[in-house]
Amino acid sequence: MGRQLVLGLGGTVDFELRWDALVFEKLAREHGVRRDELTATAPIVDERSLLVTILAFVAVGTGAERFVASSEVVEQFASHFSFDVTLGGTGVRAGLVLDSLGFPSVQHLVSVDDNVRRLLPARITILSSAVNDTLDPHLIVQYPVGAKVRLLDGDVVSPAANRLIFANDPPNREMAIAASLPDALATASAFLISGFNTMQDHDLLERRLDDILLAMRRMPTDALVYYEDAGFYTRDFAETVRARLLSYFDVYGMNEDELQEYLGHAVDLLDAPDVVRALRKIQEIIPVPALVVHTRYWAIAVGADAERHRDALESAVRVAATRYRLGDGFTAAQAEATADMDRHRSGARLVSAVEASMPDAAGVPAYALDIAQPTTIGLGDSFVGGFLSAYA
Repeated sequence: MGRQLVLGLGGTVDFELRWDALVFEKLAREHGVRRDELTATAPIVDERSLLVTILAFVAVGTGAERFVASSEVVEQFASHFSFDVTLGGTGVRAGLVLDSLGFPSVQHLVSVDDNVRRLLPARITILSSAVNDTLDPHLIVQYPVGAKVRLLDGDVVSPAANRLIFANDPPNREMAIAASLPDALATASAFLISGFNTMQDHDLLERRLDDILLAMRRMPTDALVYYEDAGFYTRDFAETVRARLLSYFDVYGMNEDELQEYLGHAVDLLDAPDVVRALRKIQEIIPVPALVVHTRYWAIAVGADAERHRDALESAVRVAATRYRLGDGFTAAQAEATADMDRHRSGARLVSAVEASMPDAAGVPAYALDIAQPTTIGLGDSFVGGFLSAYA
């Protein structure tokens, strides 16, 4: 039997909103939302608090993932907009990218319904721990740079394009592990671990980590283990995952938002000394053979094995850029065509400066693409899929 990419741990059904400032303004008027009350930290318990949170993030141009009191809140909010039903989750989107590039994969899921069966390509083999069909949609809001929403006491204008995720997803909170996962890992060339960020019961998390460690005993010794970080609903749980699994990770990936959340301060992503300080600090927090930070300007790996993954970084930024410009369903040829497009010049200078300062760093600049309607959803997941394609 050949080697295979095993991706996990949970997938989602996503409601991808089509940005419509007029609908946001209408809802803001109906709910009497004012600019001076915008906050990104209050509990999201109803349509109004969800709206306030979205606008707070839009105002500063950042991305995030947040817990919502119920799936009904998500469905009620989405009903005001046009939206597309898609599949999400890091493992699933990485698998979709791999399928576009011609690579099969095995996908571990914790929930399944007709949307999943309809939208997953035949090249993706499903391993599921689900007993019954369930649907708990994730609300995905992607907003463009310059998005403007008029409120009673002023305007909200986004300084950058980004994406937001809101959900209440019991199967992903429980994260049951399929009994067939150990057998799948026995022939794995790489194993992607993600999704623990949605769990909220610490004792249950510990049991799931026990299950993963037991399953990983079957893995070939040369298989690559890639862990992709995410916005943990309970921040302390990220430390629990690292305490139990860190020694098994070959590659640990995160985006710029997660980097800054760990550090507790903003990082100037185009200032080399600031980035070097940030990378050194995150290495102290997360000591792994290769720690990968991917941003809109560059992707850099640091660690003893960083140089080994340079080709994977190239593939990753190329694939993420292809999704940014074309959205879902691009082909391998279209991804290859991206390679001839312009790189971000400031990003390239930053990478060169960081590599000159850090002997254990290997980086590549992102692409500089001027797209009228870019796709900002799933870029990190596409990055992971592009990275893993180098080890397919």
